[in-house]
Amino acid sequence: MTTASPRGTAVTARVGTVLGIVIAVCFLTGLISHFIQHPQPWFFWPTRPVWLYRFTQGLHVISGIAAIPLVLVKLWSVWPKLFERPVIGGLVRQLERLSILVLVASMLFQLSTGVLNIAQWYAFRFFFTTSHYAMSYVAIGAVLVHIGVKLPVIRAALGEPLDGAPRGELPVPSRRTVLRGTWLAVALATVVTAGQTIPALRRVSVLAPRTGEGPQGVPVNRSAIAAGVIGAARSPDYRLTVTRGDRTKAFTLAELAAMPQATHRLPIACVEGWSADADWTGVVLTDLLAAVDAPPDSDVRMISLERPGPYSRTVLPARHVRDAKTLIALRLNGEPLALDHGYPCRLIAPTRPGVLQTKWLTRIEVAG
Repeated sequence: MTTASPRGTAVTARVGTVLGIVIAVCFLTGLISHFIQHPQPWFFWPTRPVWLYRFTQGLHVISGIAAIPLVLVKLWSVWPKLFERPVIGGLVRQLERLSILVLVASMLFQLSTGVLNIAQWYAFRFFFTTSHYAMSYVAIGAVLVHIGVKLPVIRAALGEPLDGAPRGELPVPSRRTVLRGTWLAVALATVVTAGQTIPALRRVSVLAPRTGEGPQGVPVNRSAIAAGVIGAARSPDYRLTVTRGDRTKAFTLAELAAMPQATHRLPIACVEGWSADADWTGVVLTDLLAAVDAPPDSDVRMISLERPGPYSRTVLPARHVRDAKTLIALRLNGEPLALDHGYPCRLIAPTRPGVLQTKWLTRIEVAG
């Protein structure tokens, strides 16, 4: 049997191939979430199936976490090569080293800040969403350059055997053992965190940032205290105002409760990856908009009692406005909305990020 180091191109190429696939999935699902939150004229996001955003964003976070052990093993496998002579070399070698430097730096940045974000520990001073989005292009660009430079080596390495015995007198793992350990680490990292997205794994996901528990059986990211809305939400003078041009209709909470109510089971899915199914009861949005004769092809702006901020004012696209499952919710799982879930009323619409399901609604403006 031939001798072989547990490090080397055979391991690097195989781990790198899987890592490339994982990065591509993470990148594409991240783009989906970005364009839902920052829609472009060409971007289309459907309202069915209602769990679609839950799936794509859960996959985004799961693939990002799965990438962590892959990156670590890939770095371990190529570590000696990073210090090979000559340091500079020719143009191809310079491109290779530059792509590795940018790739490693951008991946470590993306993965570390992503983990901090899902844990809601913002130790950094920059705005996560903008920085994470911009750096994703740097990371995927570095991956493509690296693949382009190393493609002949990758092809040859994928054909190398894995069964060679390691060199040296000290016992070291074989290539096949290293790969098996890598796949096991990826599976373990996924299982212990994916329960925040996959309910069946909730009991074994001991490192998941969310347990799936919270007021009325649904987790909360931003509380009423943090939003500074308790006084306004509980005020007897509260009104939900619906406007379209010079037409205005104000509803008390009692008037909203007296309107025909609908109940739908919809997931609430957060950009941090957690999600939970719940029964939401409230007024179908189109019924409410009929009070101001809103046209069916209009976008709608949702305004919260919360002071102006990145997500206290959101725009709901017309296709979501028209959907019969889009509610101005008054009740959650059979109970009046808790303050932390948006009392006195909130938006709940299919296939939308939780951050865009505006809580503590005070005003609905019809565009056009």
